[in-house]
Amino acid sequence: MLRGRAPSVQSDARSFKTGVPTAVHDGGMEGVLGFVLAGLALAGSPGPATLSLAASGAAFGARHCLGYMAGIGAGMLGVMGITATGVVGMLLALPGATPVVTALVVAYFVYLAWRIATAPPLAEGAGDAGRPSFAGGVFLSLANPKGYAAMAALFSGFVLVRGRLGLDVAAKIAVLALIIAAVNLAWLYAGAALTRRFRDPRANRAINLVFAALLIASLGFVVSF
Repeated sequence: MLRGRAPSVQSDARSFKTGVPTAVHDGGMEGVLGFVLAGLALAGSPGPATLSLAASGAAFGARHCLGYMAGIGAGMLGVMGITATGVVGMLLALPGATPVVTALVVAYFVYLAWRIATAPPLAEGAGDAGRPSFAGGVFLSLANPKGYAAMAALFSGFVLVRGRLGLDVAAKIAVLALIIAAVNLAWLYAGAALTRRFRDPRANRAINLVFAALLIASLGFVVSF
């Protein structure tokens, strides 16, 4: 059963300071429902990835940022694989690894915030210029500590398929992939809808600046881990 592997993964969850209870919830409908609700709370809460999607949607339009959203989803699949195998704990245990990863994430977020803050209002046609890319989305997910923290808590705290470790991991990845795709799409289109509602170029510019500031503020999630 997965419960036999839980302690090694739970130690990763604690090291990430998730604040999510690490008691293992066994399968059944109650366990599945709890897993879905916890996944929605952790994946859908404001953080570096979700705020960057809303900001990108507001600055460049949802259609132009679907590739970036797909990159975030692809990167999260990698995060789930790394977390399920326990590799994340070993990687972050390498001397100097955490400060280097943190510096890279901060640098990318400052760059992304600058691109969003300086993007022309959608009314003037921001188009494809400067929009975040698929590769940028993959990098953000793989280098975002909040993602590893959330996945460590979810993989260690629930059992969806009793006695079948491989199927249990596969079920968790499938459910989480659907949840992440849904919440990311919601954040992306919420940002785009906000800009469409305020069509005045000055209002568009103000929205871009607010989202850029929120992105910088979200770096607190990164440096606090």
